[in-house]
Amino acid sequence: MTKAGVGARAGAGATVAAADAPAPAARLPRRRGVELSLIVLAVLLCVYGYCAVGLAKTGTVPPGAAGYGAGLGVLALLAHLAVRLRAPCADPLLLPIAVLLNGIGLVLIYRLDLETPHDRAAPTQLVWSTLGVALFILVVAALRDHRELQRYAYLCVVAALALLALPILFPAVNGARIWIRIAGFSIQPGEFAKVLLAVFFAAYLAANRTALTYAGRRFSRFDRLQLPTGRVLGPIVTIWLLSVGVLVLERDLGTSLLFFGLFVVMLYVATGRTGWIAVGLLLASLGAVAVGRLEPHVHSRVEDWLHPFATIEAGQGANQLAQSLFSFAAGGVTGTGLGLGHSVLIGFAAKSDFILATAGEELGLAGLSALFLLYGLLVERGYRTGLSLRDPFGRLLATGLASIVALQAFVIAGGVTGLIPLTGMAMPFLAQGGSSVVTNWAIVALLIRVSHSARRPGRTPSDAPRDEPHGTPGDKIPGRSG
Repeated sequence: MTKAGVGARAGAGATVAAADAPAPAARLPRRRGVELSLIVLAVLLCVYGYCAVGLAKTGTVPPGAAGYGAGLGVLALLAHLAVRLRAPCADPLLLPIAVLLNGIGLVLIYRLDLETPHDRAAPTQLVWSTLGVALFILVVAALRDHRELQRYAYLCVVAALALLALPILFPAVNGARIWIRIAGFSIQPGEFAKVLLAVFFAAYLAANRTALTYAGRRFSRFDRLQLPTGRVLGPIVTIWLLSVGVLVLERDLGTSLLFFGLFVVMLYVATGRTGWIAVGLLLASLGAVAVGRLEPHVHSRVEDWLHPFATIEAGQGANQLAQSLFSFAAGGVTGTGLGLGHSVLIGFAAKSDFILATAGEELGLAGLSALFLLYGLLVERGYRTGLSLRDPFGRLLATGLASIVALQAFVIAGGVTGLIPLTGMAMPFLAQGGSSVVTNWAIVALLIRVSHSARRPGRTPSDAPRDEPHGTPGDKIPGRSG
């Protein structure tokens, strides 16, 4: 054979080998500089809002503006350094969104503090925000791989049930037993329990996703309806029923609805069967009707939702929901301006349950839409992180954590605008509530850690995303070869 022929065959072999070789994974840019720029912009926007409140109320820049800006900036910078050092490939939008929402919440609480000098909540909220950022840094720095949490699934569920049951031993506050008050401090354990339950649901469903999807009883009339075996579905349903049952005893309708929605969403993601959505909506409707009729505290909220102006017609003045609706109407499209509204008339819940009414009145529909877009973007980045992972536990964990934020935002926004009955939950990052803000920072930290695993250039082939049947990663359909 001639040298030319040998060379041609060698070239052809090299071409075939090159064609058979897997393409190198695309390396995503880390974008830590983009994250830092967005954090600086978020801090400046919050400082501008703080100054705008002072100018509107007193005509001068508040004396604490520099301290507020420095404090928020230092917290944001420390969080950024933790991400840069320990999770350099993480999503660059998650941390700036959290900083901006937390900062806007501090501005709105400070604005309401000016109307209630006897009840100043902004300094306390800043302390809780500091604790939240400290927990964020701890999680990002200490948790090397999110899959380590899968080992502690049952420990998480035991701790979650204990936290949910603990408030039963303490007196009710505003009709609900969801608080622990000791020596002037109050904690809402249910806020921490939701993250622990999300970890348990993700671990259990990831370990049993194949059995949940392909094993079980089919109904002859409904070929697509298949119920998993009780041995597989029983434990997780039992845990869910126990958690919801405790919350019903505590009259915490909002958290009960949150846990139910979280359970249904994660079950759907694990199995890829849309029937679970229909079953979940049906059960939620039946449960809401039953609790709304039998529980007096919940029934009163349903009546207020159905007849928000009944107290005005009875000559008793506007209730909280009516005042909230008036605030949204007064804000119009562009709002009255920070510090120029009257949403403090809502009463004791103006800084917590109804703080969104202050945003709607003073920032208008435009500002309210911007807030909803921030929440929507935070949730979208969480879902995108889940879709980028082939790891079943990571996919379910990211989806569950993002769903917690989505469900909370929907339930609270729907309650204060009259779309659904009020539930008494706290708007993530925005409302007064130490347990809430600390928990939300923990959620963002976990999403940061999971997104780092999804975007890092050194992913193993088992971590790379690929299309799977029924939307379930890594499952192999029984009866099929290959």
